[in-house]
Amino acid sequence: MTAIAANTRATEHTGPVLSVQDLHTWFELRQWGFLRVGSVRAVDGVSFDLKRGESVAFVGESGCGKSSLARTLLGLHRPSHGSVHFEGHSLRDLNAKELKAYRARIGYVQQDPYGALPPFMDIGRILAEPLKVQGVHDRPERERRIEAALEEVRLSPARAYMGKFPHMLSGGQQQRVVIARALVLEPAMLVADEPVSMLDASVRVEILQLLRRIRAEHNLTLVFITHDLSTVRHFTDRIFVMYAGRIVEAAQVDDLLENPQHPYSQALLAALADPDADNALHERAVPGGEAPSLLTPPPGCRFHPRCPHAMAGTCDVEDPPDFEPRPGHYSACWLHR
Repeated sequence: MTAIAANTRATEHTGPVLSVQDLHTWFELRQWGFLRVGSVRAVDGVSFDLKRGESVAFVGESGCGKSSLARTLLGLHRPSHGSVHFEGHSLRDLNAKELKAYRARIGYVQQDPYGALPPFMDIGRILAEPLKVQGVHDRPERERRIEAALEEVRLSPARAYMGKFPHMLSGGQQQRVVIARALVLEPAMLVADEPVSMLDASVRVEILQLLRRIRAEHNLTLVFITHDLSTVRHFTDRIFVMYAGRIVEAAQVDDLLENPQHPYSQALLAALADPDADNALHERAVPGGEAPSLLTPPPGCRFHPRCPHAMAGTCDVEDPPDFEPRPGHYSACWLHR
């Protein structure tokens, strides 16, 4: 049994459940199959620690690197540089057998539930597949765990759903099956990549409440990937704001939403839809332009080409460190020096 497989939820490891230090995930581009033309710096120097039972959100525009970060944490991408330690064990040092055991400890909730579920398999077979892969060969034990997972996500009675195919379920029910599949191996951490973006507004709240309840009941560490800041206030403990492959601001959720320190975080909040119709007539200061290419990111602060507060000779030359303008609130912006 591998070191990771031997760990249980009540592990002796007392440090962070997940520790990421100076993580880089770059994808090499080649022309004609052999001529190297550069690397896409999807994740470019990210560091953070997560405690057991903590819920965090990584937010940012499309292309900021948050999904590449999630897939690196899942072991689907190998880091180009830096380290990821889970329960004290380095992902870089894992062999194929140990990596398989690691993936059993990390549940994955995909963005598109219909695309994530094979249409030619019924729900019972879909949930049995990860158990078979991880060596659970006893059929009664598999059925017990499948039923428990379906009941956990409120698909009850479980037996009524096991013989159905994905197309026979609503979008919300399909996403519950995806969550059940993530839970069936009894993981220590969940990675949810935009888990409600493909669902109707009425169903989103139900799925978010379901994830929050499961996280609390099982003391799971939850990594929530989203572009929508409006969904995280009552759902996560901390927020990490990503831009162009880097974390530009990190703080407790209420502190960041009420007192954003980085100009990019302020822009994200300004872009949120306002339910007050009277405010629709007021122009909001949202920076123009687009996120830079991760193949050739700009020098200095990567947000400076769009930043209304950019200082020539500083922001366009030197990469800002993490400042702490408020206790426990970090912002990579030269405005705080």
